[in-house]
Amino acid sequence: MLKLNLRRKGKRRVPTRSLEPLSTPEKHNDSWSMDFMSDALSFGHRFRTLNIIDDYNRQVLAIEVDTSLTKERVIRTLERVIA
Repeated sequence: MLKLNLRRKGKRRVPTRSLEPLSTPEKHNDSWSMDFMSDALSFGHRFRTLNIIDDYNRQVLAIEVDTSLTKERVIRTLERVIA
């Protein structure tokens, strides 16, 4: 049997969202952003960076660079920035 008369599923409608402006920090160390990035050197070695940025004034608090960043290294970097 070819089942040519199957019912088609209708599209699901996504509910509309109320747009709210993003909250902005009011002082230093109120909010931080943390991001991982990766790249490769010209001879193929890959490395990763951990960037921690203060959202109030966009100041870079720490950049940690290595071929691999373990969770212990991330925790140590965050503790160093907090101190």
